[in-house]
Amino acid sequence: MENNEDKIVLTLGAVEEEAKEEEVVQEPKVSEEEARTARVDDSSLSAEEKKMVEDFSKQIDISQSSMILQYGSAAQNKVADFSDTVIKNVKTKDIDGVGDTLVDLVAELKNFQLDEEEKGISKWFKKGVNKVNNVQAKYESASKNVEKIVKILEDHQITLMKDIAILDQLYAKNLQNFKELTMYILAGYKKLDEIKATELPALQKKAAETGLAEDAQAVNDLSNAINRFEKKLHDLELSRMVAIQMAPQIRLVQNNDTLMTEKIQSTLVNTIPLWKSQMLIAMGISHSKEAIKAQNEVTEMTNKMLRQNAENLKMATIETAKESERGIVDIETLTETNQKLIETLDEVKRIQEDGREKRAAAQVELRRIETELQNKLTEAAETYRK
Repeated sequence: MENNEDKIVLTLGAVEEEAKEEEVVQEPKVSEEEARTARVDDSSLSAEEKKMVEDFSKQIDISQSSMILQYGSAAQNKVADFSDTVIKNVKTKDIDGVGDTLVDLVAELKNFQLDEEEKGISKWFKKGVNKVNNVQAKYESASKNVEKIVKILEDHQITLMKDIAILDQLYAKNLQNFKELTMYILAGYKKLDEIKATELPALQKKAAETGLAEDAQAVNDLSNAINRFEKKLHDLELSRMVAIQMAPQIRLVQNNDTLMTEKIQSTLVNTIPLWKSQMLIAMGISHSKEAIKAQNEVTEMTNKMLRQNAENLKMATIETAKESERGIVDIETLTETNQKLIETLDEVKRIQEDGREKRAAAQVELRRIETELQNKLTEAAETYRK
């Protein structure tokens, strides 16, 4: 079953429905005495300024429409001009630029890292100098980028400090304008109270007594002038409130500038020098680590050489000891040479005996030959004799 209450109705006229009486919110009525009590007081004015208000109120003539129109307009225009100036100052403030610059600085500082090199004395002697040069080049590159960022931050700081000085001037002018508006308002209400207390009752009494239209019109004209002037004073009070609100706004902007200036100053005098000192320390540590690695490698090499030399010395000492404990000639050699000598002597003896025998035989043979030759010669001699 369809719900008729949710059906769409198209009509060229108004939807017929029971007329509902709108509840009218009645604003609380403020009595004239309450309004008078809520007016701006003159407690913030000096005696001289109060005297100025008193003298100026006597010059006010609300019967002149142009005077009501122009009353306090100069002070109101100053409020508007100050508002525009503050807004322009806020719009042109490149706070985001300062933030980006600080972010770039942090990134630059974080990106500077010292890389580790391969281990080993040969690697160190081969790459040690290159690593030192690379670290130095990396540090110089980072330093150049940091210096550029520092220059930007210094420019921002100068701009912010100028703005702080300008805002001080704005605050002073706004305070002066606030007091000027207060004096306009006080003089206006003083004149209104005087008119309502004397001039308006007098005109009302006269109109009642004469019954003339021109006297009634005079009362009406004065009442209208009073109403317009009250509205003008109300506008001035609104402008005064703008001036009141302008003061903390100026201080807020100025405080932001001051905080940012202090942040930049802290970065310039603390962060940057600290980074530089830490980088120098890091480079020193890197150099020390390289020296330690080199020293370790040299120590290892020295120990290795000492161990090798000790082993060689051990072997040489043992061999020397062995040699020193040996005789000049090994007993085996002496035994062998002695055997050879005996054999030699035996052979020499045999040869000598054999020679002796041969000489003896030769001696016998020589005697035989000699005897035979002598006999032969004797036989030949006898033959010649015959």
